[in-house]
Amino acid sequence: MASHDGVQDRTYDPGPAAENGGRTRGGPTGSALFNGPVEADPGVFVHPRSDRAAGAETWLILAARDAHQARREWAEYGVALLRCGTSFTTVRIPADIVLAAAGTTDRAALVTYLTTALDGPCFFDGNGQAFYALTPLSTAHRWDVPETECLGADFYLGVPATTITEPDPRCAAYWVVPMDGPAALCDPAIVRWLVQRGRIQRSEAAAWEAGEDA
Repeated sequence: MASHDGVQDRTYDPGPAAENGGRTRGGPTGSALFNGPVEADPGVFVHPRSDRAAGAETWLILAARDAHQARREWAEYGVALLRCGTSFTTVRIPADIVLAAAGTTDRAALVTYLTTALDGPCFFDGNGQAFYALTPLSTAHRWDVPETECLGADFYLGVPATTITEPDPRCAAYWVVPMDGPAALCDPAIVRWLVQRGRIQRSEAAAWEAGEDA
């Protein structure tokens, strides 16, 4: 679902698709969107999930060429083109590596695993059979993990609407781990660990299968 700058193809298939080194909780929040925090325990305030989701949507839309058009695309197609390298970068991971790391192909179990393991936003693209983990801008400067790619400046990526958290008839992409709020991104070190784990698990599985067939 990624395209390099200069590619004008904005066709979608409606039938089937902060510069720092770690996790970020700051950035533009669009305070007018929020109704106010909820006091969960004495002295502990938690923003409602709906407010955090709205804030994440507003933050993501900053990466669109045209915010109004991106919102229309989200509403009509379920996915909109956003530019990487403005607010975030994205690590593309082949699905077989993620499934090997999780040790399951069950969607519910995979959601549970990635929510805990990544602790950051990630969506799946069925057309490309890949997972996309959103990471800080600095990730692109030093990413060198085999079989994966970090999409930085000049790449446009089809990103699903923040409300799409399961397979949707409008597009082939949906959030496996939704954004927890504006600029809440994956720690690249954790993404690296996940990929390395998946590659090791996949190799061990292949070796075991080869031994069984011998």
